Amino acid sequence: MKSTKREIKLCLACMEIHEVDTVEVEDTEIFKGEEVSFQAVYEYCSRSDQLIEQEEMIKANSLAMKDAYRIKVGLLTSNEIIEIRNQYGVSQKDFSEILDWGKATITRYENHQVQDRAHDAVLQKIDSDPKWFLDTLEQVKERITIKAYQKYYRIGAAQFKGKQNQYLLESIEAIYAEFENKEITGGVSLNLQKVVEMINYLASKVTSLHKVKLMKMLWYSDALHYKREGKAISGLVYSALPMGAVPEGYDQIVMLDGVEFDTVAYGDHIGYKFKPVLEFRIKELSQTEREAMDAVVSAVGELKAEEIVEKMHDEEAYQCTGKNCIISYSFSKNLSIS
Repeated sequence: MKSTKREIKLCLACMEIHEVDTVEVEDTEIFKGEEVSFQAVYEYCSRSDQLIEQEEMIKANSLAMKDAYRIKVGLLTSNEIIEIRNQYGVSQKDFSEILDWGKATITRYENHQVQDRAHDAVLQKIDSDPKWFLDTLEQVKERITIKAYQKYYRIGAAQFKGKQNQYLLESIEAIYAEFENKEITGGVSLNLQKVVEMINYLASKVTSLHKVKLMKMLWYSDALHYKREGKAISGLVYSALPMGAVPEGYDQIVMLDGVEFDTVAYGDHIGYKFKPVLEFRIKELSQTEREAMDAVVSAVGELKAEEIVEKMHDEEAYQCTGKNCIISYSFSKNLSIS
């Protein structure tokens, strides 16, 4: 029993005025068949050695017990539900409306009622996926005021923008989930931090690094390191496309946080010119990996896009791989760069 406050007041245990402690006590109860322990708050009368539970304490202790149950069975706590709602700036009434629940459902979940698993899953989805929140909000926009809708949409859109890199990472990881063969991964697992560093490193060494050239230089870097050290750098898997080797998920990769480029107009087309981020620092790339990349920069860094594509087409790895098929790292032993 731990005292958190002491004050002189009328004690409801002995009905006398004296110093009464507010104390924290570890209680244990059975709730929905589960034994849960939690910190309960009481008033303590030292004269009668009794604990007194005021009305507000009854409510707080009940909520603490239910939150302990939620934690034990893997549900969101009442505070976590409040935080999810607050992150979008939504009122309790509007949140229930957006989720198409009863008007008082969220109020009950935040105060005294334990949510079911179906509702808990929806709340966790809202927490982790702002895009889902925006889609749901759009479906019920007629049920809330225009002012409220605009406020919630603005906040949700900002949340979504902040999570874009997470979505990109997840989409790339989903693409690579099926690739386990070491001959196509270069014997290493996908390391997107290294991929970002590789792009920055190449951009810091090559004056004019556009998308087509970047894709080939990434492949040459991985292939050369595999030739020298028996393993690739990044874990990227490359396909033999008409313009040469291109990593799977390349559209998502170039949009990752830490990758920067300028858009350049080429007639009716828009191209990407990559550049290193401000104050770029190497954290993941090893010495041998940087040496391999330096050798690639020295060999092909000054080539134009069409020249590096032509060189790629002359590589055994490209010539022996079917159109749009995955390129095996086993061909790296005969790479033209050494």
